[in-house]
Amino acid sequence: MTQNFQRARSSEAKEQREAAILEAARALAATHGVRQITLTDIADAIGMHKSALLRYFETREQIFLVLTAEGWREWSSALRNELSQLAEVSPAAVSAIFAKTLTARPMFCDLLAQAPLNLERNVSLDAVRAFKLVALNEVKVIGSEMKRLLGLSRQQATETIATATSMAGALWQMATPGPQVLALYRSEPELAHAIVDVEPRLAHILEALITGYLTDRTKR
Repeated sequence: MTQNFQRARSSEAKEQREAAILEAARALAATHGVRQITLTDIADAIGMHKSALLRYFETREQIFLVLTAEGWREWSSALRNELSQLAEVSPAAVSAIFAKTLTARPMFCDLLAQAPLNLERNVSLDAVRAFKLVALNEVKVIGSEMKRLLGLSRQQATETIATATSMAGALWQMATPGPQVLALYRSEPELAHAIVDVEPRLAHILEALITGYLTDRTKR
């Protein structure tokens, strides 16, 4: 139910309102998927009129773009923590950790697919720039860890991370087609290949990519 939500009068109050908006969007997207959530849904969830919500964020796309940036930071930290604890380093081991940490974050995978499709397209250039700088910084620190572990060049590490995140987004979309389509896939044997098990598929792709980079290096 929409309430009379008074405008935040201090920077602290503004930050609290923004945090509440982001939390509501996060909870709704985790339950229903990013594409299904409207600005009105988010406003209703926190008892705020949509016009009042627009004082804090430009559009629904900006809200989810901020959540995508948060997802990059959180995933990057978890990924690097697990990579640092590897007892034996190999393309398979590194790829498995990439796949595991990404698939453990389904909403982040959803956001990774949505960001280039629409989240970056209905926001200001400042919002896009802020998001890109966060993502680029996390790519840089992950890349440094991959260079330390595997000896990949900056370009190879960047391409591996780009492949991991873009494929995670795409495969997640394929793996969650909706209940009616999923039932169709399961009922028709010739369509069974359309049911995607994301983690092993992603790990296999990344292992092949990293192995190729390392093989190419030894030939030089």
